[in-house]
Amino acid sequence: MENAVKLFVPMILAGLALAPAAQARLCAVSIDSTDQMSFSSKEIKVAGDCSQVKLTLRHTGKLAATAMGHNWVLTKAADYQPVAMAGMRMTLADSYLPKKDPRVLAHTAVIGGGQSTSVTFSTAALRKGGDYTFFCSFPGHFAMMKGRFVFG
Repeated sequence: MENAVKLFVPMILAGLALAPAAQARLCAVSIDSTDQMSFSSKEIKVAGDCSQVKLTLRHTGKLAATAMGHNWVLTKAADYQPVAMAGMRMTLADSYLPKKDPRVLAHTAVIGGGQSTSVTFSTAALRKGGDYTFFCSFPGHFAMMKGRFVFG
C-alpha cells in the first residue's frame, strides 16, 4: 500500500501542475495593412476555446507612420465609431486612442511601412458570438479600415 501511495501522489501532483496549461490556449492570427488604407481581411475568426489571442499586424506599404500609419484596435461593434472619433483628438504617441478607455478591448501601436507589431490579449472579456469590430484608429482610416472579429 505504501508503494502505491508513493506512486499515486506524484501522478496527482503532475496532473494538477499540467491542468492550467491544458486549459490555456494561445491562438495566433495575423493581418496585413497597406498604403492604400486597407486590411488584408474583412473578418478574423478565433475559436471559442482560445483563452488568449496573439494578433500580428504587418504594414506591407512603404510610407512612414506619420503619413500612413496603421494600428489594429478591437472594440464591441457598438463602441467602434465613438472610440474612433475620440481617437481623432489624440496623438500618434497615444496610438490615436483615448487613454485607458475600457471600450478598447485590445490594440497595437501605430506602425509604418515595412514594420510589424503584435498584441496578445485575453478572451475573458469576450462573449462567444458577440458583435466585435476591429479597425485602424489613425485619423480618417476607420471608415475604410474595419472588419468583423468573430469569437467562438
